[in-house]
Formats: sequence, structure tokens, C-alpha cells
Amino acid sequence: MRHGRASTAVSSTISGQSPAKKSSPFPQLCNILIIASLSKTLSQSGTRNLDANSIPISEPIVLQILRRNSLDPSKKLNFFRWCRLSLRPDYKHSSSAYSQILRTVCRTNLLGEVPDLLTSMKEDAVNLDQTTSKVLLDSLIRSGKYDSALGVLDYMEESGGCLNPSVYDSVLIALAKKKELRLALSIFFKLLEGSLSYLPGNVAANELLVGLRRGDMREEFKTVFEKLKGLKRFRFDTYGYNICIHGFGCWGDLDVALSLFKEMKDADICTYNSLIHVLCLAGRVKDALVVWEELKVSGHEPDNSTYRVLIQGCCKSYRMGDAMRVFGEMEYNGFVPDTVLYNSVLDGMFKARKVVEACELFEKMVQEGVRASCWTYNILIDGLFRNGRAEAGFTLFCDLKKKGQFVDGITFSIVVLQLCREGKVDGAVKLVEEMEARGFSVDLVTISSLLVGFHKQGRWDWKEKLMKHVREGNLVPNVLRWNAGVEASMKRPQSKDKDYTPMFPSKGSFLDIINMVKNSKEAEEEASTPLEDDDPWSSSPYMDQLAHQVNQPKPLFALARGQRVEAKPDSFDVDMMNTFLSIYLSKGDLSLACKLFEIFNDMGVTDLTSYTYNSMMSSFVKKGYYKTARGVLDQMGDNFCASDIATYNVIIQGLGKMGRADLASAVLDRLTEQGGYLDIVMYNTLINALGKANRLDEATRLFDHMKSNGINPDVVSYNTMIEVNSKAGRLKEAYKYLKVMLDANCLPNHITDTILDYLGKEMEKARFKKASFVRTKPNNDPSS
Repeated sequence: MRHGRASTAVSSTISGQSPAKKSSPFPQLCNILIIASLSKTLSQSGTRNLDANSIPISEPIVLQILRRNSLDPSKKLNFFRWCRLSLRPDYKHSSSAYSQILRTVCRTNLLGEVPDLLTSMKEDAVNLDQTTSKVLLDSLIRSGKYDSALGVLDYMEESGGCLNPSVYDSVLIALAKKKELRLALSIFFKLLEGSLSYLPGNVAANELLVGLRRGDMREEFKTVFEKLKGLKRFRFDTYGYNICIHGFGCWGDLDVALSLFKEMKDADICTYNSLIHVLCLAGRVKDALVVWEELKVSGHEPDNSTYRVLIQGCCKSYRMGDAMRVFGEMEYNGFVPDTVLYNSVLDGMFKARKVVEACELFEKMVQEGVRASCWTYNILIDGLFRNGRAEAGFTLFCDLKKKGQFVDGITFSIVVLQLCREGKVDGAVKLVEEMEARGFSVDLVTISSLLVGFHKQGRWDWKEKLMKHVREGNLVPNVLRWNAGVEASMKRPQSKDKDYTPMFPSKGSFLDIINMVKNSKEAEEEASTPLEDDDPWSSSPYMDQLAHQVNQPKPLFALARGQRVEAKPDSFDVDMMNTFLSIYLSKGDLSLACKLFEIFNDMGVTDLTSYTYNSMMSSFVKKGYYKTARGVLDQMGDNFCASDIATYNVIIQGLGKMGRADLASAVLDRLTEQGGYLDIVMYNTLINALGKANRLDEATRLFDHMKSNGINPDVVSYNTMIEVNSKAGRLKEAYKYLKVMLDANCLPNHITDTILDYLGKEMEKARFKKASFVRTKPNNDPSS
């Protein structure tokens, strides 16, 4: 009978009738039965069979339904919306109900429903509590829905709720990942300066620093770093230290990067990778190799990133012996080199004139099953062209075209440049036609190659031909319009007040150039002094030693990554200027080049590249205008344009032409001491300067040093050694270098033929002098 009375009470409650007064002790049991009935109905048919007039819905019942784990989340969401739409105006969801459904949405990854739920909350005038908002923001950020996360923040601010400072960590993360860095910085600084005792979390601070690093916002990065360092309760974690080491190191602030490493308590493998990467970027590959050796005994094992960074640094600095040693150890330890790593080693080998070794490495790459890319074949074709294997390069290019794979616009551009170098402009134009027919766009580099070829052969009437062949965009009309504007500017009369004003005022003689290179002797003495606070438990004593060298010499130039220039539409830009500058200088027209440079100065263009200054300085050195070349170098420094290896090649070339091989050798010594590296052009330049100064022993040692560093001499190197030895009367040594050149399969050129003609005449003179030698006898000789 008791069960019967309870059943009657429940049925009457569900049917909408008022239960008898005797049923008042059973409300909890009634709610349980209502919840069970609703759950069963929702599971089977959803909200279709629910009747708003016959079901007494209350907030506890709704909360129990939303918390029921056996019910599908989508059914909960449908029930939540049904209650809101069907039970009005008698029922309205509470803040607890909204909090529960939002937690369900976050837990089950139904985050696409968040905007609609926020709109419903706004209509119902319900505020979002701090805990739920934190959960919601974290879920949205983890799922990459940054716009929705910012929408949650906007809703909370509009509703007038006071945000917990810790909630702003999620906001900063969302803004940083959405690249809204200016807004993130504004909120960050406002929180630090406000009355709230805001202490950013490590994750939020790290994400903000990463966003600033990727956005190349150096000053802002430094400001945030200093603000965080100034907070007493904030401590960087290992990830934060790694970000700062990588950021400051990539921007050239090596002292800060090393001091941060010294400050760290527990460095991990990512820390070592960042430091090795930073040292390689600064040109200090030798130091990077020492750190790598310490890494192997520090308890950390090098990973794939360690080997990749170190091998790429060695290849860019022409240390191919070290690169192959690290490459072999990488394979021995079970790491499989990928396509990018093979491309780096191939590129380094071709630049070091190791053609045979590069081809063998490519065959090994194919045998190992590593898939070659377009970049791989571009490196092969370009390397064959630059090493005198033009026929092999053309053959490979034609084979790839027939197969219809691994050929892109850059491949065509490389071949067009080679054809223009050989004077085959007709073939280059036909190749551009084919390039367009295959759907590849003709870029500024390709057009520059064609324009230089036209100018060298005096065939400017072919400019209009480009209009017929290049259909992509407005690049060619812009180039031609640019050329017309330059020619019109050239014809304008020069202002009289500038007639006697030097374009490149010099601050000193070219012979004083060595003073521009910072003396590193003091740094060496400081490095040799013992450290008072040396840590015996340090994982890298060598890094600690580098960190103690506060006044260590700055790297003269970094291992910068080359980037292909792109034309800017309807602009009088620096890349276009460099294009026409190379055209004028290739013909030796220095006056036009200076006029073009003056036009840019009058326009207020200050973002000139090192290529611009190096081209002008090289031309002045070749013409013998050393003081003007020094003025170009001074202006380069005044405009904060970083020098590169080509700049120092020009400096050494100028000192050599002035007969000051001693100063050229001193510049080279200080260059290597301060983190610089030598390429084959610099070796050839200094060998030529030493040889012409009759310092043949030093030239021979430098030639051997080049070979020991893994760089194979090219035809210029052998021509120089044969010539200087021939003119010094050392014919046997000259013939020895000729024999070594032929044994090394280094193909001679027309300059070699001229030098050999001179060598043959000198050898003939020596032979004739030896054969016609007659011993002079005294007059009192009885046999006379």
C-alpha cells in the first residue's frame, strides 16, 4: 500500500495535478522518478516527446539532468535549449545551469556551441563566474579557437564582472597565438602597472615572448623580458630561458644569451640546441663544436635538432670536414638524415668545390630511400653550373623536364642565369617562354638575369619582347616603367650646389681600414684569466667561460640565411635598384651607377642592403678609387647596414691592389679570431694579394690551409698559384700546381691558357739559357 501511494503521488505530479497533502514527505523521490523518466525519454527520442505543460521543471531537476553521465552531451544541450525556449516565462536558466552546460561543452569538445550559449546568457542577463570562465578560456585556447576566447573576454567585460587576474593569462595566450601582439602588450603592461597584484604565469609569459620573437619585435621583446626580470615573485622556467636565449642570440645579443645560460639552474637539450644555433648564427662555429663535445659528456644526448643545427652551421661556414664528421656520428648513433639535412650538406659541398663528393652523397641519398625535393635538384643543377660542369647541369635539367617532376620556377631561373652568363640570350628568352607555358611565374631574379644579358650584348630592343612572353602580373611593365623613370632621372641636370660635394665623404685612408676591425687581444687575455667563481658542477664549463667574457669581440658577420628577393608592385624599391645597379656596373658604367645611388639618397631611401654598398665599393676598388671606397664603407656603418663576407672580400682585395698584403693578412687574422669564416673567394683574394707582393711562402701556406679546411681549390686558385710562381721564376712549383690542377679534374679556362703561354715562354727561356751557357775561360789558358 505504501508503494501504491508513492506511485500515485509521482504520477499525479508528472501529470500536472497537485498531489495530496499526504505525499509531502516524498518530494525527493518524485524528483528522482522525474529525472529517470526524462533521461529515458531524452535517450530514446530526444526532446520530441516532451510536453512543457505536463512536466514540472525546476532548477534542481535541470542540474541533475545536465550532470547525468549516462546521457549523451548533445542530448543535454538539446534539453537545455528546449527548457529555455519552451518553459518561458515561468522558467529561466540560472548561472549554475549555464556553468554546468558550458563545462559539458568544454569537456566533450563541442566548443562550436559556445558563441550561441554566450548570446543566450546575455539575453537572460546571467553573469559568468570566474571558475567557469577560466575553464572555458583554457579549453578554447587549447582547441585553437582564439576568436571565441576573445569573445568570452568581451562578454565578461560587457557584463561588468570583475575578472580574476589569473584569467588574463588565458587572454594573453589567446592574443599571442592570434598574433594580436599590440593588444596583448597593452593588456600586459596595464595589468603590471595597475592596482591588481598581477603575477603572470610562466605559460602566458612564454607564449607572449614566443609571439614577439616570431613577429621580430625586438624592442618589445626586450621590454617584456626586463619587466619580468624585475618582478620579485616571477621566475623563468626552463622553457622561458630557452626562448630568451634563442631570441637574444638570433638578434645578435650573444652576451645576454650566454649570461642567461649561466643563470639557469637546469639546462636541458633544448637549451644546448639553442646555444649551438646561436653560436653558429654568430659565425662562431668553432665554439659551437666545443659546446657539442661538452654536451655529449654532460648527461644529455644530442637529438636530431642538435645534429641538424651543427651540420648546417659547419656547411655555411665552409667547415666541410667537421660537417662530415658530425654527419657520420649522427648516422652511427641511429639518426636518419632527412631531405633538408642532405640539401644543406650538398649545398656546402658544391660551394666548397667538392663536386665528386657531392655526387656520391646524392647517390647515397637515393640508395638510403630519402626522397629528393625540388630544392635538392636545384642545388645539384646550380652546383654543377658553378663548378664548370655546365653540360651535366643542362642534361639533368632536360631529364627532369621530360619526366615532368622536380622542376619549379627557381629551376628555370637558375638555367636562365647560366645561359645569360654564357651569352646565349636567345636560348634564355626561349626558356622563359617555356617557363610561362608550364605555368611558372617569372620573378624579378629571372628578369634581372635577362636584363643584364641584354645590356651586355647591347640588345635593349629586346625589352619589348619580354612583354609578349611574361604574362604573369604587372612585373615586366613595372620593370620597364622603372627603367624609363631611371633614364629620365639620369638626363636631368645635376644641381649646382652639389657639384663639389663628395657623394661618399671619407673619414680616413683606406690603409686605416684595419682600425675598423676591433682588436681581439684584450678579449683573448681576459679569456685566458682564471675564473674566480667557477662552478665545479657546471654541465658546460666552456659556456661558463664564454659567459664571463663580457667584453668579448662581436661577430663581424653572421651566417645569415639568403632569401630570394621579390618585386614590390608599383614601388621604387631597393631590389629593383640593385637590379639596375648590377646592370650598369657589369658594363663598367660607374657614373650611371653613382647617379642611380644619388637618386635614391635624394628620395630619402635608407634601407639599402649590403649588396648595394658592396657593389659600389667593389667597383671603386677596381677603378683604384680607394678613398671613395673607404667613404662607401663609412656610409655603410653610419646607416647601420651589417657587413657580410663580401664586404671583407672587397676590403682584402683593395689592400692587395694597394700592395699592402701585410694589412690584408692582418684583417684576415682578426676576422677569423672574431668568429668570421673564409669562403673560396676570400682565400683566392688573399692568395692573389700575397702572391703579387712576392710573399709566396705565405700564399702557399694559405693554399694548403684552404685544402685542409675542406675547400677544394677552383680554377681561380690554381691560376693564381701558377701565375705568381711563374712570375717569381719558380717554374717547377708552377708546373707542380698545373699537374695537381689536372689531376683534380679542375677544368682550365681561357685565363689558364694565357698563363700557360707565359709559363711556356719562361720555361723555354730557362731551357735556352741552360743550353747556351758557355764557361768563360781565362786568357792565360794554354788550350786557348
